[in-house]
Amino acid sequence: MRALVQTVSRASVTVDGEIVGAIEDGLLVLVGVTHSDTPEVAARLARKTYELRVLDDERSAADVGAPVLVVSQFTLYGDARKGRRPSWIAAAPAEVAEPLVTAFAEALRAQGAKVETGRFRTHMLVESVNVGPRTVLLEI
Repeated sequence: MRALVQTVSRASVTVDGEIVGAIEDGLLVLVGVTHSDTPEVAARLARKTYELRVLDDERSAADVGAPVLVVSQFTLYGDARKGRRPSWIAAAPAEVAEPLVTAFAEALRAQGAKVETGRFRTHMLVESVNVGPRTVLLEI
């Protein structure tokens, strides 16, 4: 599993003109799933994400109670080493990825995080205002 973590002053996900998830002063987390991932991997990545010290004064979202917006992002497993057309073969199919992205969000909630999410299998418009900017790629 991979998570691209960005500190944001605000972020939102819109589907068909409706905002389905939005946060202020927190983390936007794009989550990619590969074939070998498990619910245990999702829980470990959620813990690492929530405790990651990327906010001001080297604090974590857990330290300050910052909200988290979780968005599924299969393209994190895109491979463009050959040619110009990325291969998506390392990305898990939707029926495998969806429950694991949900498990990731639920693991964050179990730690006390306020979590908003995108909507799986839809065309999402993701907007964010990055702070810093600070962006960290986590992989478990």
